[in-house]
Amino acid sequence: MRKRVLVTGGAGFIGSHLCERLLEEGCEVICVDNFFTGTKDNIKHLFGNPYFEFIRHDICFPLYVEVDEIYNLACPASPVHYRFDPVQTTKVNVLGSINMLGLAKRLKIRIFQASTSEVYGNPSVHPQPESYWGNVNPIGPRACYDEGKRCAETLFFDYHRQHGIDIKVARIFNTYGPRMHPNDGRVVSNFIVQALKNEDITVYGDGSQTRSFCYVDDTVEGIIRMMNTPRGFTGPVNIGNPEEVTILELARLIIDICGSRSKVVFMPLPEDDPVRRRPDITLAVKKLGWKPRVGLEAGLKKTIEYFEKVISTTGYDFKKGIDIG
Repeated sequence: MRKRVLVTGGAGFIGSHLCERLLEEGCEVICVDNFFTGTKDNIKHLFGNPYFEFIRHDICFPLYVEVDEIYNLACPASPVHYRFDPVQTTKVNVLGSINMLGLAKRLKIRIFQASTSEVYGNPSVHPQPESYWGNVNPIGPRACYDEGKRCAETLFFDYHRQHGIDIKVARIFNTYGPRMHPNDGRVVSNFIVQALKNEDITVYGDGSQTRSFCYVDDTVEGIIRMMNTPRGFTGPVNIGNPEEVTILELARLIIDICGSRSKVVFMPLPEDDPVRRRPDITLAVKKLGWKPRVGLEAGLKKTIEYFEKVISTTGYDFKKGIDIG
């Protein structure tokens, strides 16, 4: 009998890859999204699958379905998107989590929460282990996401302690790959689009700040392995690539792969932007038997191929963020 799985935020970047993978593994998938940041283009190839169902819905409102598992990924995840409507971002993390946890409680099923490395804020500990409590500005422009996700974790663990809900929590670090939103303001998509258009590549600060980038297939593998761990292991577990690179190194690598004529220009660093970010994945290796397999250069090549196709087939105006094709 097929497992019936609910994926909230299933039309988003990571969510759509997760839906695809679950279908490949023989699950029946119900994808829920309100298209605030997700798109039909990410899942249109799945509509012909008889075991795929789509529901347009905002999880800030209750959802009544019968499923065996829940993956909760619904939340805008890039600064451009979550700062566009910060109140709604907080709502989906708090009200959305309460609604999904309520559903899990009623059905007595397991639920996965896609948390984030942003719960660590601008870390004073490096690399970041799960035991680190973080350094977050609760009233800054990023707080709707950072604190929203921290509150979501609180809710998950309180539902676990108070109601015995079987929870799984993973803190996802910077993920990239095909189906990234081209206008989401994230560093990988920004740099690729600028390089392909031979425009100046915008680096904030002096480019010495670091990030660790995990290819989407590796992230999805980590998510599924976390969901399938024995009952009683809740996490949180870091899911990310511990290979740390500076933003300037990333820009130069993308220029090189694209064969671009772009030049690097420097702009002031945004408020509360983390200086360093790198996961300690010791726990993921031990408990999940997981570590990333796709190297940065190989993953960037696949991502660049995707953006080249988007540019050539849709006529997407990346500056305006609208389809002009």
